[in-house]
Amino acid sequence: MTQSIDQLHLLILNVGLAIHNADWNWRNVNSPFTRLYYVTEGTARILLPTGIQELKPDHLYLVPSFTTHSYLCDTHFVHYYLHIYEDHQSESSILEDFSFPTEIPAGDLELPLIKRLCGINPTMQLPQSDPTSYDNNPTLIKNIIKNKQRTFCDKVESRGIVYQLMARFLKDAQPKTEINDDRIQKVLSYIRKNIYKTIDIDSLAAISCLSKDHFIRLFKKEINNTPLQYINQKKIEKAQLILITDSMPVKNISYLLAYEDHSYFNRLFKKLTGVTPQQYRDRYKK
Repeated sequence: MTQSIDQLHLLILNVGLAIHNADWNWRNVNSPFTRLYYVTEGTARILLPTGIQELKPDHLYLVPSFTTHSYLCDTHFVHYYLHIYEDHQSESSILEDFSFPTEIPAGDLELPLIKRLCGINPTMQLPQSDPTSYDNNPTLIKNIIKNKQRTFCDKVESRGIVYQLMARFLKDAQPKTEINDDRIQKVLSYIRKNIYKTIDIDSLAAISCLSKDHFIRLFKKEINNTPLQYINQKKIEKAQLILITDSMPVKNISYLLAYEDHSYFNRLFKKLTGVTPQQYRDRYKK
């Protein structure tokens, strides 16, 4: 999979230092942004779908977006955290398309870089570590506004630091889906670039120069999903990101993603996420 640095548009939601004493214990956390941690003292664990990951000092850790996980901590534990996402208007998502290593050892530069990132973004530190206090629409909108109000020089320096940190993980990252057929790769690229448009199967078959039935069989073989299921999945994931990073009404998000039937969009969203779009946006409001 060929990627261009011009496709990488990483934005910061939160960055700061967290100090815990056996109180970093949160269950079934799932967010449409990526988490990066740098541990300085103590140990803790993250329960991931792939198993339990121990967190130890002088290492960097990455938890991808849309990954359900839990935190387990029964001792003193100190870490820096960085929450990042990609602009929902981007045509592609490197954070979404690649599988990253969960743990990498830190070098000499990472800690000074993270400290500098905290220093130039003091307003982006979380007041508390409970995900329900920040993983909600009002707080995220406020943080995004803060992000946009920073000086241009701070934005440039911050983005440069984030790129350097992510480069450590990108070094050993692998494409999530190894596509053996160039025709399907071409279709996936088309879907990414046209996610806000109506995408019909006949057009995708034409792009792949295959009959409709042959295209559907080949697509399912390569992706392990039908074309329609894949398109809906990617549209709903895009909707999840918009719901927490934009104040756009749900109905407008439906139209933005080319779902003319607002009720169908709601039903599809609930089918894939377990909650309605409004419940997803409001689920942590108290």
